Amino acid sequence: MRIPEQLSLMFGLGSNVSSIPPVLSQSVQEQITLSLPVLPEPGLAEALAGVAVERNEPRTGALCGEPPPPDPAAVFARVFQRLGFDRPMPKFRVSYFPYAGLRSKIRLRGNVIEATISDLLLDARPLVLEGLAEILLCKLFRRRPSREARDCYAAFAQHSDITRRIEEVRRCRGGKMMRPARGRFFNLLEIFDHLNRRFFQGKIRVRLLGWSPLRSRTVLGHYDSAHSSITISRWLDSASTPRYLVEYVVFHEMLHAVYPVGHNGHRRVVHSAEFRAAERKFPEYEQARRKLRQLSAGVG
Repeated sequence: MRIPEQLSLMFGLGSNVSSIPPVLSQSVQEQITLSLPVLPEPGLAEALAGVAVERNEPRTGALCGEPPPPDPAAVFARVFQRLGFDRPMPKFRVSYFPYAGLRSKIRLRGNVIEATISDLLLDARPLVLEGLAEILLCKLFRRRPSREARDCYAAFAQHSDITRRIEEVRRCRGGKMMRPARGRFFNLLEIFDHLNRRFFQGKIRVRLLGWSPLRSRTVLGHYDSAHSSITISRWLDSASTPRYLVEYVVFHEMLHAVYPVGHNGHRRVVHSAEFRAAERKFPEYEQARRKLRQLSAGVG
């Protein structure tokens, strides 16, 4: 949950949920992190993207009768040439990295482009890798990637088998940093149990519950489905914070265990109509929203 912007949530993959990178500076060294793809048009690019995810190990020609994965540096160089950038052909250093998710990074140093891409892409079809290369290069040089590239990569990233593997690697490779549930002024476990009995018939289960290490004023709460965890900003653990506000933020995150993220065409729906209707059942809903708007404006 964030303030402002009407309590939008940092959820799931990105968990760590990162958005499309901001505009780059004019410095010599430029870097982009790509964490969440643009969603595809329904039905587009799935055939082009393809998904080879049934094996736990990267495919090899010896084992599968298929050619090995393409050299990613060669793919990036080919895409760079196809896009016709008005600059000399750089050197490319591209490698796979065991990120805790489907992340990719790219940066420019002099005339060398260095990129690291998730090893989840080892099984991706060549067109998917070309789509990602176009997206990253266009972000680096401030151009808009083609719709075909975005749709192809997004079809791969949003495939159910890939999203399942992302959850698995996040559980195995990632970790959750949080403080204990008992804070200076509020006990999150006590609040969680109270809300669980009152609104969810005791059916909500999380493995981790605690305060955030940092006192964030913008991200007030976060539900992570991969780790089955709820983190609440330590900024709320204050004598000046009304209890109903902490309860509301915890209640909001608990709802994400009931109403997971869905999709509606292009859009990734984090707060569905059903979610919003359930959220309004919180007794102090209007009061809590009003208080959060005041905090967003620096009042109260």
